[in-house]
Amino acid sequence: MREEYDFSQSVQNPYAKTAKKQISLNVEVDTIEYFKQLALKTGLPYQTLMNSYLTDCAIRHVEPQVKWSS
Repeated sequence: MREEYDFSQSVQNPYAKTAKKQISLNVEVDTIEYFKQLALKTGLPYQTLMNSYLTDCAIRHVEPQVKWSS
């Protein structure tokens, strides 16, 4: 292994994933179970499915319909 490498001619990987930030989020147990069941059907990790769904909502500018009952 070399002591020093020259990266002056390197280029950024166009296939690198976009930046993600780890957060702490309170999610209802039923919601997590729903995505875990969906993960079994699709073969994708449930956290990946949740992220994909939230990303899709953000791209389409989906706004929740919040109705408070009295």
